[in-house]
Amino acid sequence: MVFEKIMVGNLQLENRIVMPPMATAKSTEDGKVTDELVAYYGERAANPNISLIITEHSYISEQGKAHAKQVSISSDSDIDGQSKIAAEIHKHGKKVIAQINHAGSAASPAVTGMQPVSASAILLPGKPVRGEYVEPRALTVTEIKGIVAEFAAAAKRVKAAGFDGVEIHSAHAYFLNQFYSPLTNLRTDEYGGSLDNRLRIHLEVIEAVREAVGSEFAIAVRLGGCDYMDGGSTIEDCVYAAKVFEKAGVDLIDLSGGMCRFTLEGRDEPGFFQDMSTAVKAAVSIPVILTGGVKTLEEAETLLQKGAADLIGIGRELLKNPKWETFI
Repeated sequence: MVFEKIMVGNLQLENRIVMPPMATAKSTEDGKVTDELVAYYGERAANPNISLIITEHSYISEQGKAHAKQVSISSDSDIDGQSKIAAEIHKHGKKVIAQINHAGSAASPAVTGMQPVSASAILLPGKPVRGEYVEPRALTVTEIKGIVAEFAAAAKRVKAAGFDGVEIHSAHAYFLNQFYSPLTNLRTDEYGGSLDNRLRIHLEVIEAVREAVGSEFAIAVRLGGCDYMDGGSTIEDCVYAAKVFEKAGVDLIDLSGGMCRFTLEGRDEPGFFQDMSTAVKAAVSIPVILTGGVKTLEEAETLLQKGAADLIGIGRELLKNPKWETFI
């Protein structure tokens, strides 16, 4: 199954292997694309075993910048640099989707110069990936609408830069994931409480992005579907959300962890999020990506054969070795 073709919206992928988004910190301090970053993607796009690259998260606004040297899609001046990445990947015959993100309360004031914002004024649970968390300020409804518009503007830039699609980031304890998780969303208005309310901002972002990019452009959502923490989001929540996103017109569901980030303590087996992805794949008709712990094509084939996903993400192995499984 690994080398079977598959459609994602109107995109035909030549096989089932995806390079998922991984932050490289190879941009300039102000988020501009560098020659080093373009070369990094070119080396991996040359690998014959992958069909799709989803580029690392690009911030949609200065307030939403997660870390130093994160790449930007927050301004029209970013389009030219981003287009170099898309062109380099296309040169090798591969499809490419750009991931767009707002860090929310995971943003550092040391980087942004601003107090972080989120669904609620509470610290993120778990160990920070970098630095220390600062208590965020809860957004007003008007401010939420403004960030929805920033996602749409960023998606429009992604299309202008020549990418094949855009991925909305709602995983790894970032902004949209903070609205999704009951651990970080304690709101009592229309954006909090029930799962439908916690998904409201996602649907507003999906609708705004679709309006910005048109009906033919591929839209993916990376969902941190389960927090794997007491009181957090569950696999049942994830299945429900995926069905809601499919109905809203999303073309691809890319699954990972929520407040647990991209790993699971004590778990390193191939496809360690497969309990979640198997349940989602059984509930939706759009393709589902499973990433986490997969190191070989044989492991990917096994996961595909058992119905754990439609596509398999190979992250750390490609990060370490662009010639992964080419035996060169």
